Amino acid sequence: MGQFIKVAKVSEISPGNGKQIDAGGRTIALFNLKGEFHAIDNSCTHVGGSLASGEIIDEDVICPLHGARFNILTGKVLGPPARENISTYQIRIDGDNIEIEV
Repeated sequence: MGQFIKVAKVSEISPGNGKQIDAGGRTIALFNLKGEFHAIDNSCTHVGGSLASGEIIDEDVICPLHGARFNILTGKVLGPPARENISTYQIRIDGDNIEIEV
């Protein structure tokens, strides 16, 4: 079991948006999907595009560089050119604080 690290406040990320954060030496994309927070690796497995700045469609994020598509809930790659899944991270909310397990 990892350690939970405070990374942001709930009020910092409005629904339908993402934010790049650093936690435990990792760069992570943190998303607010309809009031629920989810975290995945920020780096696309194709050539490293920042997923935090990608377009969000339903539960998916589109890499801004070449259009690879990933499911934010599972980390599963859904569309090329990426072929490898990305890691997901456990989230917990403590008051207004968002914490990620790393």
